[in-house]
Amino acid sequence: MDRYIIELIDLTKVYGTFTAVDKLNLAIPRGEIYGLLGPNGAGKSTAILMMLGLTEPISGTVNVCGINSTTNPIEVRRKVGYLPEDVGFYEDYTGLENLVYTARLNSIPPVEAEEKAMSLLERVGLKDEAGKKAGKYSRGMRQRLGLADVLIKSPEVIILDEPTLGIDPKGVQELLDLIVRLSKEEGHTVLLSSHHLHQVQEICDRVGLIVNGKLIAEGNIASLSQQLFADEPLSLEAGLKMPTQNNDVSRVENLIETLRNLEGVMKVNLQGNELHIGCSQDNTEKIVEAIIKNGVGLSYLNKKEYGLNEIYNRYFEEVNNSR
Repeated sequence: MDRYIIELIDLTKVYGTFTAVDKLNLAIPRGEIYGLLGPNGAGKSTAILMMLGLTEPISGTVNVCGINSTTNPIEVRRKVGYLPEDVGFYEDYTGLENLVYTARLNSIPPVEAEEKAMSLLERVGLKDEAGKKAGKYSRGMRQRLGLADVLIKSPEVIILDEPTLGIDPKGVQELLDLIVRLSKEEGHTVLLSSHHLHQVQEICDRVGLIVNGKLIAEGNIASLSQQLFADEPLSLEAGLKMPTQNNDVSRVENLIETLRNLEGVMKVNLQGNELHIGCSQDNTEKIVEAIIKNGVGLSYLNKKEYGLNEIYNRYFEEVNNSR
């Protein structure tokens, strides 16, 4: 069995003089939830279309489920469920009828098709709307129906493009929980393209950042943070109870000097009554001990770890500065 269920090798797509995807290399193992991030026009959608065999690369190779998407697109689409950003349904069909129709297209017998469709509608929170015309569904309901439509053929790979668009916060959390279960409990591989960074951070095992058709960074949140913020991977904010007497003010000065000499502390800045401490390692205990020993009151200590939002912004800041 192939280790990677999705594998792109030097994949390139050009429209006229515009290079949409530029020698893109990507490898996603089975069962992983992978987040594909990038600004509009970065090449995400074009890469997905090539994975599905809906457009052909000018060079490079794309394999999904061990099948070449360019030479055998029909075989790939039998194994992949795709939910586009703007999913379409037969408006005069009910939600149930739309799912049964998709099931029949995938050679699922009538009785089994209806049973499976009802089960999926319940799973995505649309059981009570099964008999409602799809044309009357809200945007959020259409996204839920779209996910059920993706799952009706039991795909090995699920590709989701902005799946939570238009869904209320409670529905978003339910959908994210379902995506995690599909991966962790049922072994589905999920490729998620989204602009909602906090959602990507919450459920994805790894993320890839694409700019101008190229993969500029890849990894989990911890490894990306370490790469980007190598000068200061951990930041602490310490609220001090500032002394008012001159002889006590020197305690703060001594504290700053002590902290700067601690192993792993890279910088110390005082802003008002708050110390900003940049560290190469977690020195929380030693920092608290130094504050107490220097006789300075401590009102709070916050540990700041860099999330996907900071990572995303820093990467694109570096890309823009390099132009």
